[in-house]
Amino acid sequence: MAGEFCYVFSSRQMGKSSLRVQTMHRLKQEGISCAVVDITRIGSEHLTPENWYGGMVSLLWQGFNLSNEVNQKNWLREHQDLSLVRLLDRFIEEVLFVHIPGKRIVIFIDEIDSIISLNFSVDDFFALIRACYNQRADNPEYERLTFCLLGVATPSDLIKDKACTPFNIGKAITLNGFKFEKAQALENGLLNQVGNPQKVLGEILSWTGGQPFLTQKLCKLTLEVAKAKNPLSVEQVVRSKIIEDWQSQDEPVHLRSIRDRLLYNKYRTKQMLSLYQFILQREEVDADGSYEQMELLLSGLVVKQNGKLRVYNPIYNEVFNQNWLNLELNRAFDSM
Repeated sequence: MAGEFCYVFSSRQMGKSSLRVQTMHRLKQEGISCAVVDITRIGSEHLTPENWYGGMVSLLWQGFNLSNEVNQKNWLREHQDLSLVRLLDRFIEEVLFVHIPGKRIVIFIDEIDSIISLNFSVDDFFALIRACYNQRADNPEYERLTFCLLGVATPSDLIKDKACTPFNIGKAITLNGFKFEKAQALENGLLNQVGNPQKVLGEILSWTGGQPFLTQKLCKLTLEVAKAKNPLSVEQVVRSKIIEDWQSQDEPVHLRSIRDRLLYNKYRTKQMLSLYQFILQREEVDADGSYEQMELLLSGLVVKQNGKLRVYNPIYNEVFNQNWLNLELNRAFDSM
């Protein structure tokens, strides 16, 4: 509402897209024109830069419902000689500003981490977003335009060319897990299903640390076993339905996505696992903002609280325990 550029960067299944949906709904109620570009809809494999920028323009065209205002094919044909980033720049000035007159405009770019797997650079795209911000000083029209980026990334992931100015604009929006006082809506789902719903919710949050996806999953599992003749305790549900044989029981995928994030880059795996071992053994370490710490935070395995990093919750502590860690560290060293 303040017109600030912002970004929501955090681990998976923390509620980024849900927050975006709710925010768009509220902004539209205030008469602000909004659109979202989910970068996974453009794709990442076998793409050319022309495909990628063309997909970006097309999704914005659809998102702002501009087909009734100007013919997309004709406009693109008239501007086919422009560079790709200049094409997007002209789209903003000649289409968005002209055909959405007077209104505030917010563009959400979701799943921003999908750019990392592209086989070409999109540094110019993020440089354009920064240029839109800088244009506010010279062109009042740009004061109407705001961007919000969402994904599993860090600002340093966005512009890779060290010769370019880093992507250093915008307000960081931090997502936190459920706290007991903020989780009362979940307690409503336990009413008349379990004895002492408030106590059960407290036990669930103690196991999950408030991690949003895991908390809702454990609530659901608790309700399912509550209907049995001999209902299980929350701890029994956690151990039998989540921790034991976790790789085969992990549906929808959650724990495996954390594992994969830790292990996907063989050149970083050893550093990531060594850092995690340090945290696991000491229970917490000082947060220093290093790249390795940021990557570990994006895996979702650890959380930053009061300037310290610690394992997010007891479930992760038991799944990704020292035995698991020793096995993966041995594999990492053997592959070097």
